[in-house]
Amino acid sequence: MSDFLTALNDGVLCGDGAMGTLLAERGIPSGSCFEALCLERPELILEIHREYLAAGASVITTNSFGANAQKLASFALESRAVEINRRAAGLAREAVMEAGKQAWVAGSVGPLGVSGSEAEARGIDREALFRGQIAALLDGGCDLILLETFQDPGELSLALRIAKSLGTKPVITLIASPESGRLPGGAWVGDVLETLGNEGADLVGLNCVNGPQAMLRLVEKIAPTRPLAVFPNAGRPFYQEGRISYGTTPEYFADLGRRMVESGAALVGGCCGTSPQHIKALSAALKGLKPGTKKTSAVTTGEQPERAIAPREKSILDLVAEGKTVIVTELDPPKTLPLEKFFAAAEALTRAGSDAITLADNSLAILRVSNFAVAAMLKQRGITPLLHLSCRDSNVIGLQSELLGMAAMGMRHVLALTGDPAKGGDHPDATSVYDVNSVGLLEIIRRLNEGYTQAGTDLQARPDLVAGCTFNPNSRNLDAQVQKLERKINAGARYVMTQPVFETALVEETARRTAHLGVPVFVGVWPLLNGRQALFLHNEVPGISIPGPILSRMEGLEGSEGRMEGVAIAKEVTRSVLDHFPGVYFMTPFLAYQTTEELSAFVRGR
Repeated sequence: MSDFLTALNDGVLCGDGAMGTLLAERGIPSGSCFEALCLERPELILEIHREYLAAGASVITTNSFGANAQKLASFALESRAVEINRRAAGLAREAVMEAGKQAWVAGSVGPLGVSGSEAEARGIDREALFRGQIAALLDGGCDLILLETFQDPGELSLALRIAKSLGTKPVITLIASPESGRLPGGAWVGDVLETLGNEGADLVGLNCVNGPQAMLRLVEKIAPTRPLAVFPNAGRPFYQEGRISYGTTPEYFADLGRRMVESGAALVGGCCGTSPQHIKALSAALKGLKPGTKKTSAVTTGEQPERAIAPREKSILDLVAEGKTVIVTELDPPKTLPLEKFFAAAEALTRAGSDAITLADNSLAILRVSNFAVAAMLKQRGITPLLHLSCRDSNVIGLQSELLGMAAMGMRHVLALTGDPAKGGDHPDATSVYDVNSVGLLEIIRRLNEGYTQAGTDLQARPDLVAGCTFNPNSRNLDAQVQKLERKINAGARYVMTQPVFETALVEETARRTAHLGVPVFVGVWPLLNGRQALFLHNEVPGISIPGPILSRMEGLEGSEGRMEGVAIAKEVTRSVLDHFPGVYFMTPFLAYQTTEELSAFVRGR
């Protein structure tokens, strides 16, 4: 058998197609651990390898894409990671030996499923995970390592370095890039491919995300300076009879595969939705071809956004920069449809001196009127809204859509939240999404402000959103909270809003702990209404902790007496806040806006 790289220089090679698509078609339920089938149903995996070899594939990919210990832990199989990878390699090797033809076994390695920041926060050793999987694949008999479907260039570079350190077998690196060529972190895919080649990848390329036509356009846009490996999907997926299907015919797929070779591809195969029929047609179309030479001498970096959106409202950061004492007041959208009282409160608070009205996003997972709709109506009244945005209720598509909608309507302020889990609210059977957490959402906002979506689509404008984050100074482990806050600042938060604080000592401690951040901090102040409310907040509302001396001051107080003492405590805390911070964050208790109206007037009268 000739050397893989020698064969690649001699002519175009045909890869295999999808594994997961065929497993689903053959009855394996969605959500199963496909990689575990190497141990549980090895004949099924062998059968698929045999079919691709018979179709003409000369590179056979192991059934090990997600077989790292981190992902296998979801199925309580992390202790069997080495066994699964070795068996995956062995099955592919067995199929090649049976076929008696020249073919190579590529050990499939996918992303770990955790970002670098998340891995650091959770103490996950990414290097050890990659090393364990790749070493097992090589021990099992792989001829080369295929690092596929990566979108984080840093993670792919790490995996490449590990693979190269484990021997001399060739390494292919494949990026899952949108057609725009802009990766989620902002990098231009052509630059990343060039870097990977310089770092030692024996073949670089693209896979997944795009159908053959979009993949061809992307290859042409990159204008590669070195041969590529290209594994497109079989078009766009659609639901048919309860499962995902793809409509691209084998003939169409093969024709575009041939055109990819003309644009520089040296290895062409298939990703999601492709079948042995697609590979059979592709193999016939590639026979006798050599990679094209229609290449430019430089890698393009893509177009930059054409223009920036002119800011439609002055931000609270602008006010801080001007030296103004900023007041942000939270006024939760109501749980019922009549909105007259809400808008009367918002207008009164604005007259009293609030610079922005902040609107919770179904806080505590309890249904309220859409804060986006309420914010739009506030804008019509000339009031600046500050929207909370929770990761609980929307995936990354919905989150970005809402953020772009905000920008289109001239709204700039957003507070990024992970969100309280749905099971703790008034719809406990609802599903919590959590595609990302608050740190991931801040990174998305930063990306949008650069002019690109998470998928890399050029927005042709920059929305200039002003993103903030939360901080809980009431936490028992304040060191951990500060570290988390630092990650949020690094992800793009430009201001901080805290949970309510009820004593001046904690205000001073918060000032000391956040002084190094370099962003405005708005400490939360919640005026208590009576003793019963104080006990309720302390015992039943997550994130709120009321010190014993404050509970004692409020004990037994009701009506005007309770409100008077609550306002007195709030004023004490507010004085301390304004001694240390450029503004304050008032929380209106249950639409009793006259209390926060009084506090706003107190601040403006200082």
